[in-house]
Amino acid sequence: MKELIPAGALAGLLFAALWASASVATKFGVQSVHPLILANVRFFIAGGGMLLFAYGIQRTQNAWPTRVEWRQLAIFALLNTTIYLGAFVLALKQVSAGIGSLSTATNPLFIALLSALWLRRMPRWNELGGLLLGLLGVGIATYPLLQNSYATVEGLLILLIGVVSISLATVYYANINWRLPNLVINGWQVLLGGFQLLPFTILVAVLDPTAFSTSHYDLRFWMSVLWLILPVSVGALQLWFYLVKQDAIRASLWLFLCPIFGFAYSYLLMGEPISLYTATGTGLVIGGLWLGRK
Repeated sequence: MKELIPAGALAGLLFAALWASASVATKFGVQSVHPLILANVRFFIAGGGMLLFAYGIQRTQNAWPTRVEWRQLAIFALLNTTIYLGAFVLALKQVSAGIGSLSTATNPLFIALLSALWLRRMPRWNELGGLLLGLLGVGIATYPLLQNSYATVEGLLILLIGVVSISLATVYYANINWRLPNLVINGWQVLLGGFQLLPFTILVAVLDPTAFSTSHYDLRFWMSVLWLILPVSVGALQLWFYLVKQDAIRASLWLFLCPIFGFAYSYLLMGEPISLYTATGTGLVIGGLWLGRK
């Protein structure tokens, strides 16, 4: 019997819905604590929890990294967790949640260009057309938000650094024949990313002690951490690894939906309006996804 919704499409939709929620959850969290505290707490709990489940409960066999795999995990963690997510939480202290969601949609263009250079795989005409159509849709949908939202040049530059980093991480991940299970890879890269971020967190604490003394570990903080760990760090990244293993460029097309989901979350939780621009952009994004997956 033919599936009503293909497994890949269902995984892509669920990934976009969960990944888009990170902007609003992070925005709430950084209102209580310094961004790097939020990031480190998230990384250590999420990474440690996934590894405890993989090794202690699932009792995964032959899943301890080799010397080469340690190096691969460290590089992936640096790009995917330390730089990207570290930059993301820092930027959301200075830009709106909507702009944070918008930054996610620029990843496919970087991934396509990097894939062409690194993997020697030129995008097909329909994939390139889907990318351009999706970018146009995202631009239209986010136009009012860009016009009316608060942002600083520093915050936007930090976001750009993060976007380039996660695009590099995606291409790097797709270029490696991973032996380890997805849960083990995810657990180690999140935990290692936390350790690699820790020196910067300590440096900030030394240079600006007030940034940490004014932090409040209240319910808002812990709810933000919990959401960022379970649905985002565990759920969304597992889905992302599955999609990237199928095809890095096609997987990147699902990122176009993240700002659309982000608008819905911002409307429901932060009072940002949904306009005709949003509806028009959504239609173009869906068209880009259809074209890119032909």
